[in-house]
Amino acid sequence: MKINVTNGTLAQSEIDAYVSRAERLYKGRTIDEMTLRLDGDFVDIQYHFAPAGFERIRRITGYLVGTLDRFNNAKRAEVTDRVKHSV
Repeated sequence: MKINVTNGTLAQSEIDAYVSRAERLYKGRTIDEMTLRLDGDFVDIQYHFAPAGFERIRRITGYLVGTLDRFNNAKRAEVTDRVKHSV
């Protein structure tokens, strides 16, 4: 993780505390970069997260699916035979 400190300096122990807090607050997300902007006694924290994975889910023949790999031949035929309506 890249750490940027602007408008002053921070002790490494304080930076480590901010990193630990971020990891606790955002479990399950990857933080690529963190900017700590000093303003007197206040610290403004900006987090830059890694892109989250995205899987498209569609309703096909009455089922919510991401891919057709688990469909049998009959369901695959329904998918190819269906009429797609455009709005």
